Amino acid sequence: MGFATVITWFATVLMGLFMLTVWLIENDVTGQGVAPSRLPVPVIFAHLLLAASGLTVWVAFLVFDRKTLAWTAVGILGAIALLGATMFARWIPVYRAGGNPAGGAARPSAGAHAIPAEGNFPVLVVAAHGLLAVSTLVLALLTALGPAGR
Repeated sequence: MGFATVITWFATVLMGLFMLTVWLIENDVTGQGVAPSRLPVPVIFAHLLLAASGLTVWVAFLVFDRKTLAWTAVGILGAIALLGATMFARWIPVYRAGGNPAGGAARPSAGAHAIPAEGNFPVLVVAAHGLLAVSTLVLALLTALGPAGR
């Protein structure tokens, strides 16, 4: 189960990096042409840093087979989940306000209602990222609760 966890974790990271890329491309720091992002920059980058650190700790657990590392990774996953839930809760009103109904990343025309950068996230990617994240947390917890040794 430990290797299934690393696979789901890695897939979750890839989808998260895709959303980060969309956010970075669409985020206009000059404040001209788009609404300001509802996602706080410290939360985004703390989520990213914890995800990368946690994945590293999980790989160390797979290499060294120490339960302490598994539980550390589970704790980090808990913090990642809290930050992710915070960002998801702040994304929902942006999605409901009517980003691009086609799901693409089209820019609003002049005078149109500007949407924040996260309004360009494909709903399918957001949903898959969340489902993979929950799966990763469950797999990591079950692995940590399991017997010592693989």
